[in-house]
Amino acid sequence: MYRFLLTRRWVGLHLLVLALIPAFFFLGKWQWGRFEERSATSALITANLGAAPVPIDRLGRPGATVPERDRYRIVTATGRYDPAHELVVRRRTLNTRVGFYVITPLVTPQGAVLVNRGWVPAGATADAPPRVPAPPTGEVTVTGRLRPAETRENTGIRNRSGLPAGQILLIDTPALAKGLPYGVFGGFVELTAQTPMPAEAPELLPPPDVGGGGGLNLAYAVQWWLFIGIAVGGWVLLVRREARDLRTERESQGVTVRAAR
Repeated sequence: MYRFLLTRRWVGLHLLVLALIPAFFFLGKWQWGRFEERSATSALITANLGAAPVPIDRLGRPGATVPERDRYRIVTATGRYDPAHELVVRRRTLNTRVGFYVITPLVTPQGAVLVNRGWVPAGATADAPPRVPAPPTGEVTVTGRLRPAETRENTGIRNRSGLPAGQILLIDTPALAKGLPYGVFGGFVELTAQTPMPAEAPELLPPPDVGGGGGLNLAYAVQWWLFIGIAVGGWVLLVRREARDLRTERESQGVTVRAAR
């Protein structure tokens, strides 16, 4: 009855199902890994955002890098802004609006901190300088989210030369530090508050969206693994249907032969 399973058509189906099972398994495993990674990242960022602020010199030093464990940690720094070395970062959006981030060094006794003071709208043309509110003068205490230096790898943004003076594409702290007359702490600080508050300032950036902690990846992992059951169940149903059809065909042929006799 089941000799049909050895025909060329059915052997091809067997091989297809056998190939789909490990493929679906490893796709589900990959999504599960993404779920674990994003859940860990979400938990880390949530904890850092909720932690009490600490002075930036307790977490790093000039020339160092920001470790993954300190990403989005709330830090403080006290010093004086250096508007002479202020830069603006092109092609940055806020609520779907295209504009610039404003990066101003804050010079402290321990070293300088690159502070992202917020977002300003673009100028009249792509190359026109935006209107940037001046930073507060005198001693300033800033509070903000510590971020690692931007690179092409962690942003997807390709750097290029030939930009208008004072404009950059990446907050690449080590590269920017080479053009500054003082040591610079690793990464940069995304401003959330400062004392004193100026009358006019760039628009502060919202906190990061930690999302569902990889919940979508978990759903995809379960989906791929369910496909294994669907593939095997579909194969079983097709085999049973083929066997039933052959049995019915043979029974009908037997009836026909007996009737002929």
